[in-house]
Amino acid sequence: MKFLLLFCVFLGLSAPGWAGPSPADSLLAELTTALAHKKEYDARRWNRIAALTTAFGASKGSDDAKFNLGLRIYEEYKAFKYDSAFVYSQKIIQVAEQLRDPGKIEVAKLKLAFILLSSGMFKETFETLEAIAPGRLSDADKVDFYFLQARAHSDLGDFNQDALYRPAYYAKALAYTDTALHYSRPGSYEQLSMQQFLALKNNRLAEGAALYEQIRRLPRLSLHQLAVSASTAAFIASMSKQEDKAFELLLVSAIADVKTATKETVAIFQLSDYCYRRGDLENAYTFIKEAREQATFYKARQRQIEISHISSLIEGQKINIIENQRKSLKTYSTVVTLLALFVVGFLFIIFKQLRRLQKADKLISLTNRELRVRNNELHQLNSGLNEANKIKEEYIAYYFHNNSQYIDKLEALKKTLDTQLGNKQYTGVQKLADGINIKKERNDLFKGFDTVFLRLFPHFISQFNALFKEEDRIQLAEDQLLTTELRIFALIRLGIDDSEQISRMLGYSINTIYTYKTRVKNRSIVPNEEFEARIQAIQAV
Repeated sequence: MKFLLLFCVFLGLSAPGWAGPSPADSLLAELTTALAHKKEYDARRWNRIAALTTAFGASKGSDDAKFNLGLRIYEEYKAFKYDSAFVYSQKIIQVAEQLRDPGKIEVAKLKLAFILLSSGMFKETFETLEAIAPGRLSDADKVDFYFLQARAHSDLGDFNQDALYRPAYYAKALAYTDTALHYSRPGSYEQLSMQQFLALKNNRLAEGAALYEQIRRLPRLSLHQLAVSASTAAFIASMSKQEDKAFELLLVSAIADVKTATKETVAIFQLSDYCYRRGDLENAYTFIKEAREQATFYKARQRQIEISHISSLIEGQKINIIENQRKSLKTYSTVVTLLALFVVGFLFIIFKQLRRLQKADKLISLTNRELRVRNNELHQLNSGLNEANKIKEEYIAYYFHNNSQYIDKLEALKKTLDTQLGNKQYTGVQKLADGINIKKERNDLFKGFDTVFLRLFPHFISQFNALFKEEDRIQLAEDQLLTTELRIFALIRLGIDDSEQISRMLGYSINTIYTYKTRVKNRSIVPNEEFEARIQAIQAV
């Protein structure tokens, strides 16, 4: 829980006020509504990002304006999408280096360190922080630098969970926070939030709650800042045993996270834990599912691990509830049995009815099984009919078109023959006969067949080759659709498995067809007797 707190301190967003007799119920309803519209909130952030990235891409060279644009894009991404924020942290480092501005270079490194820590990459975070020269930073950036150091050490202590090393991490976190306070502006949000952090770490809970009230009254307080403080206040309320108050504050933070399209957050994750402990499994499941989606979208590694733990607990609790229901049913059955001892007549009637119900249940189960079998058979039959209809439609259209072309050619040939015979031009008739290229006509027929077949079975060649070792697979020329071997098995896939019929269609002897089939099957990695069945299993589109 302490590790989760620090994410709350930095990643929560604003909170609307609450009022009314049942604030938790009202806030729950508001959160449900916000989740239903989260795509709209995400779209707003995407629109802002699109406008900024377009301007960044249009900016030529490297100047202060481009650096500032990169910072704005980074700020949009840093609590929304880790990998994009990481990319732009690298880009602003490049711009700063091209500007040869030491201050900007250190600021850019600081942004990179922040996003690395948000993703749970401790080693990379400390390496990046170690490379920063704080003397080149402004006072405001020094506040961010030293407080980021504090957060990194505190988070590492929470993650480490080791009694020997954790106190040292916490001590460094407090020391860095004190240094950050030295550079902060008195009465500012940054100063008050760090004081709230110190109060929490030192278990000064009343002081932390009071600081939250001070922060709420600050002028020009942003929604993000208000939500961060509310998230911290929720943890303080929980430590003070004010669970209802903590629950309401977490609801406020979660609502703001959804409305501002913030994905790097723990509020909704903690809400799922609260709902789980309260026995509200429906909301617990809804919130843990949303938390999982947010963590996956953002790519928060540590968060995904924590969520998987709570998720397993919620699922386990569902199983326990079902088991308890079964135990309750068993208890009720025992009571009924005891009562039935005093009402023998009713026992007999109940027994008879139960027997009838059992028979009816068996009959219904048997009927359902038979129906499922029939449905599966019908589904397979329908699939086969649909495929057959598709093949039929494609080839009917193809052969109708092809025959129409042949009829046109025959008609033209007949007219030419009639003219030449009428004029006794016998030499022209002979030339006309010699000009008929049977081989070309057959190749055109094969090409048309291949084209229609591959339109019906676009994955036929790849699935056919999958039945062979790499070195035995068929390699087609650039302008080749099917080889003779592929064409033989294409006909088999269409249901033409008679070798004699295939030989007539392709213009080969029946022995040649047998030779092709045997040679292909012998090269295959599947048994010969299974090969044609595997070909038949290739699906049409």
